[in-house]
Amino acid sequence: MPTGAEERLEQLKREVGRELRKAAKAVGAPLPPRRKLRARDVAKSVLITLARLTVIVALPFLVYVRTSVFVYSHGAAAWIAITGAMLVTMALVALYGYWLSRRMKGRARARTIVQWVGVPIVAAWCLSALFTLARVNAKSDEVHSYYLSVHPILRVALSTVILLDADLVVTDMARTPQDYVRMGLPINDRTKHYQQRDGWVHAIDLRTIGHSEIANRLVQFYFWSMGFSTLRHVGTADHLHVQLRGR
Repeated sequence: MPTGAEERLEQLKREVGRELRKAAKAVGAPLPPRRKLRARDVAKSVLITLARLTVIVALPFLVYVRTSVFVYSHGAAAWIAITGAMLVTMALVALYGYWLSRRMKGRARARTIVQWVGVPIVAAWCLSALFTLARVNAKSDEVHSYYLSVHPILRVALSTVILLDADLVVTDMARTPQDYVRMGLPINDRTKHYQQRDGWVHAIDLRTIGHSEIANRLVQFYFWSMGFSTLRHVGTADHLHVQLRGR
């Protein structure tokens, strides 16, 4: 159809639409909520897209933590559990790369994707999570200095949640009996804040003051869903206690 005819047809549609709306208004009939529906549909589509992207981005991190805890809780040594979780996460990230490659290029080279996408991303994250904690996420230099004494699986879980809550602060990690005396508390001989038989501390405390109650509950739910024990209680101050479960 010629361009001029198409323009004329569109003009006729608009004119008919205007006349119909005038007639509906004249008889008191409700107007078709065309623009409102479109805006609502767009908003719904945006929210669904954002939710999907959030799940896609967060899934590898959550899989890494949950797999580590699962393998460890079934008797594996800590580093074996972490290595197994790394392999699972690496496979998931490689699958992402494979899917994107097929969507963008119509073909995929799995070996190249694993080598240049999966391995570097997972390795970089694992090393960062295991060995580094930003100073702003520790209550003091003393607390920060204890980071490497914490069980590696708990370190990985902590680093992951800090990605979502950059203001999270660790108030305590390692303790000795003298620390309880100094805080004016009864000595707890069973605390996981002491160095355990494997040489690591199995518990941390997180600050809750200054966070909204919703944020505190979400952080607690995260650790619980990842397989850790959690307890919100008051010692010297309101805080969230997180520890590895016994096995």
